[in-house]
Amino acid sequence: MIALIQRVARARVRVDGAEVGAIGRGVLALVCAQRGDTEREADALLAKMLAFRMFADEAGRMNLSVVDVEGGLLLVPQFTLAADTTSGTRPSFTPAAAPADGERLFGHYVNGARERHHDVATGIFGATMQVESTNDGPVTFWLQVKPKESNR
Repeated sequence: MIALIQRVARARVRVDGAEVGAIGRGVLALVCAQRGDTEREADALLAKMLAFRMFADEAGRMNLSVVDVEGGLLLVPQFTLAADTTSGTRPSFTPAAAPADGERLFGHYVNGARERHHDVATGIFGATMQVESTNDGPVTFWLQVKPKESNR
């Protein structure tokens, strides 16, 4: 699984002009399941994201996690993160999980986040969304948990 995470001052997602999720200070995470991913990878990626130190402490060092600062999480499904862009100018989405698997794993990820964190908002799987954010820093990281060979 992949998550592109951004430290934000605020972020929101709209579908058909209606706001479906919004947070103040926290993390905007674009989340993608790849072929071969299971709940194990989703759980590992969530644990890493919740513990990832990307907020400044009193000394200005990135030593605090979103949990430490009690920030919000805006989780947005984005299958395009799995695109293979190594050949030509048109992306291939073969590495992405099948839509049913992607939706199931995104749902698992969201449920796990809601069990472990107090402020979780989401986009809608399969919807055309408009995502707005004020990136704080900017601070952006690519997190990935690859499936073990035995899962494939």
